[in-house]
Amino acid sequence: MLNAGSGPGSARRIARMIHERGLEELRFDIDPSVQPHVVGSILELETSFEPQSFDVIWSSHVLEHLYAHEIFPTLRQFHRVLQPDGFALIMSPDVEAVAHFIVEQGIAAVAYNSPAGPIRPLDMLYGHSRAIEEGHLHMAHRTGFTAERLGNLLLTAGFPTVSVSMQNFEVCALALMPEADDAAIKTALLGSGFNFQELAA
Repeated sequence: MLNAGSGPGSARRIARMIHERGLEELRFDIDPSVQPHVVGSILELETSFEPQSFDVIWSSHVLEHLYAHEIFPTLRQFHRVLQPDGFALIMSPDVEAVAHFIVEQGIAAVAYNSPAGPIRPLDMLYGHSRAIEEGHLHMAHRTGFTAERLGNLLLTAGFPTVSVSMQNFEVCALALMPEADDAAIKTALLGSGFNFQELAA
């Protein structure tokens, strides 16, 4: 499993599925200070990995750090490095939910608390303010996603089946390769708290 843009940690949210499926996690990140297994840019996966190298891609809150025009070629590379029966699980802030929160609560209100501290709409739209202030400029957000946009981009990138869910200011997309076992994958993810039942696009 490729943890694309891993940051300092493993894919803890799907730890159960990783264990049950006997997956080996490879952490990939642009920042050498987080000690990934492989240092590199998500924009250039093809220079680091051969085609069909992975069964699973996990990409949690990474794509929003790219520019809008970089998303499609990145998703094409996801498609390229996955096995024919593999899948990608992608998460990003849900800008539609953030917009609703701003209208109801204001842009400076705390939406929720995370291990990094209180999270406000500005953090979800533009990147975590404290991290950027501390010099981690790569943490800035350069684009955003709604369920519709992320789902359509994945379909355009060649994934034949895409399911999208939204909860807790987050849009989650499951993109299946042509030979993937839809039911088995969704059942495995359900055990990790991701519900994509009846959500295929």
